[in-house]
Amino acid sequence: MLDIIIRGGDVVTPQGVIKADVGVKGETIAAVTAPGVLTEAGRFIDATGKIVMPGGVDPHVHMAHPFRTPDGVDLLTRGPDHVGMAALYGGTTTVLDFAYIDSNGRVRDGIESRDKQFAVAGCDYAYHLMLQSEPAHSLMGELAEAIQAGYPTIKIFMTNIWPHRQGRMVDLGDMWEVFKVLAHEGGLGVIHAEDNDLVMHMYQKLIREGRTGFENMAEVHSQLSEDISFRRVIRLAESVPGCALYMMHVSAATGVAAIREARAKGLPIYGESLHQYMLYTQDDYKRPNGQIYHTYPSLKSQADQDQLWAGTRDGSINCVATDDLCCTLKEKTLGRRIDDTTGGNSGVEPRLAVMYTQMVVKRGYSLAQYVDLVSTNAAKVMGLYPRKGCIAAGSDADITILDPDKRGQIKASELHQTDYTPWEGHDIYAWPVLTMLRGTVKVENGRYLGKAGDGKHLSRKIPSEILKGPAL
Repeated sequence: MLDIIIRGGDVVTPQGVIKADVGVKGETIAAVTAPGVLTEAGRFIDATGKIVMPGGVDPHVHMAHPFRTPDGVDLLTRGPDHVGMAALYGGTTTVLDFAYIDSNGRVRDGIESRDKQFAVAGCDYAYHLMLQSEPAHSLMGELAEAIQAGYPTIKIFMTNIWPHRQGRMVDLGDMWEVFKVLAHEGGLGVIHAEDNDLVMHMYQKLIREGRTGFENMAEVHSQLSEDISFRRVIRLAESVPGCALYMMHVSAATGVAAIREARAKGLPIYGESLHQYMLYTQDDYKRPNGQIYHTYPSLKSQADQDQLWAGTRDGSINCVATDDLCCTLKEKTLGRRIDDTTGGNSGVEPRLAVMYTQMVVKRGYSLAQYVDLVSTNAAKVMGLYPRKGCIAAGSDADITILDPDKRGQIKASELHQTDYTPWEGHDIYAWPVLTMLRGTVKVENGRYLGKAGDGKHLSRKIPSEILKGPAL
């Protein structure tokens, strides 16, 4: 007998959207069948009139992340217990965060440190390995071992982001050596691409001119910076046969164009944008508490935003993530300058509802396209598919039920992450009414049924077709 049968919904499967019943046994999906075929279960869930989709996969979040306020106070953002809960409320069941690798330390130490923090995770998770400046040569062998051990994605910054911050940017020579390891071991480079020379030049220029307000951020983290950095790193990867890249938080038309051109040449390059880039522009910095819309790189123009949407249509943008960083409104708005405004924002909970509204309702995307962009593609690129991002027999029973009749406006007072949301007042045309993680219902009709520690770490391997790419 099955544990659960979900009946009567419009089920988003790899073969398309079908009327089907979904049978769950233990932690996995046992069957997806025509309605009425499955008859015996411990529980039946009626999904009539609703959308049954794989749990969301957010490939870019920052939980228990260290950050410093403008007055020099060191803080941690909310951790994987709290943010994992918010993710589940919003229909996301899997997130990818970062393990920080000290340049002169051991890769294993960075992983084990995060393991301790993530023991309380509410949803399933994995880590990108985040390198620091001037990694020791001995780390290359350790990175190779880590890729084989199930940690196949390595995060690299091409800028220190702020003029007073050192130790984050990896120079091209060290990046080249990492790319050789990635190509040999079957890993994936996860890139924050900005041109450090241009970024730091513009900080100096605007500070000299007295234009230090954060509303000028787009002049510092510019379209030109994205253009030059994307093309440099793609050219470097092209020189290492077999090196695949995932370009994080694409924010400008120039970045989309660079990815599009590389993919046309057959290079395995994948693009991620963020929901705030796709719905806000640099003009929103001028709104009250305009910092809440910001992450790094900056918001750009309407023309840039238009190209991000075009990229989701032509395959240049494969995933819509959040760059989630959960702090309070007070903490988020302490910085008011181009060189002290906190990045990231609170977005993991409303992502599925916001993007359903914007994609399916307002722009006519199919349900399959929507699910690809918020779940399936991230699972495929990051080495989690078909365990995650898929409703099929044998996949984890990570299932979200969206109710398209549950409409309204987003209010911070009704969310569960922090005391503000950049999506305040946004209309929504669906909301998750049930979220299941590995066969267990964690959220149902607004009630949280999970607990800290429910989440599991996910070992990963990037598929060969993704590395040969472009496969999506």
